Amino acid sequence: MTGAGERAVLTVGGHESLGGPHDPPGGVPLPGTGGIHDPGRGLRTALKEHARAVVVPMTLGRDPGLGQTAAQTLAWAARDRRPGDLLLAPPLGTVTHLVGWIRAAVMRTVRDEDYRGAVLLVARAADPEADAELFKVARLVRQYLPVRWVEVALTDGEPDVAEGVERCHRLGAGEVVLVPASLVSPHPGHTTVRVAGPLLGRAALASLVRDRAADAERRWRRNQDDGFARAAHHGQGHGHGHGHEHGDAHERPHHDDLSGVSRTTSKEMNANGERRLHVRGR
Repeated sequence: MTGAGERAVLTVGGHESLGGPHDPPGGVPLPGTGGIHDPGRGLRTALKEHARAVVVPMTLGRDPGLGQTAAQTLAWAARDRRPGDLLLAPPLGTVTHLVGWIRAAVMRTVRDEDYRGAVLLVARAADPEADAELFKVARLVRQYLPVRWVEVALTDGEPDVAEGVERCHRLGAGEVVLVPASLVSPHPGHTTVRVAGPLLGRAALASLVRDRAADAERRWRRNQDDGFARAAHHGQGHGHGHGHEHGDAHERPHHDDLSGVSRTTSKEMNANGERRLHVRGR
């Protein structure tokens, strides 16, 4: 994938987009970018192949250090290049986006307003703050949805998927649907559960990456801002779960991001472009 002026578009990822030790290698298959690289050695190796590149951090808001590490790698590689040859794009999404995307995935899978099952959000275990953030996401996902239970499971962590499914059944759920809370689809390993589709389809994901890359290009043309200092500030000064975002990339709602959400009107969009579902009788 290339951006304006034949600039290569590269993606870097961490626990939200690269699989764990029990997942297939290679992380999320993203067409045209050469796959998702780790922000250190993997990115350094990829940059050797391209004179000009823009790097998109594939985080959904629970890995704020990803952009900071990518910025350090880019700053080191930029020493021998012209200003603007290497750019760091805004992250793919924020926690606000993540909540909306999960809600859309739930609505695509659970179409019955009287659904009596549970939704189990599944993501790879990371660090205590990122894992705790996922429980907050679960609470926000449940708001305005026709689902009684929204629980959390962590692959390679606790509670794992089997424990999460068992908890859902003990709470009284007759059915459990696994919904990814990252770009890595969960593996059920259990015969009594359904698995929702990927959080974002390949076309939507590729479109978002192009949008973020274009944002980086505009930022460089307008302000001579390569994104390095911005990412370093965000990684040092921010924890997980901040609803405010930096730069114009996150201020514009992406209409295809929440395409699976129904029963909304323009008045139900909040300031961040997130759709709010009002379910009758709740």
